[in-house]
Amino acid sequence: MDGLWLQDLESLEAISQDEDTRNLFLRMAHLSQNGRLQPFLRELEDDGELDAETKVTLAELACDESFLHAVEDYVHRTRALH
Repeated sequence: MDGLWLQDLESLEAISQDEDTRNLFLRMAHLSQNGRLQPFLRELEDDGELDAETKVTLAELACDESFLHAVEDYVHRTRALH
């Protein structure tokens, strides 16, 4: 269990440290909370610059409300510390 938490923290930290990635996940969290995720998912599917694996991974993460909440919470809590 400790290994999973450490891996989760490392993932959250990596997301929070990269501005583009952080903004993408915060956008997905906002869209999810407001029930407006479907247009984003269609846009993601139509994106010709992304490979299929990346599209699938992002779509799965975008649909995981608890993960998006964790990212949003982590980013907001750690901004005060950085």
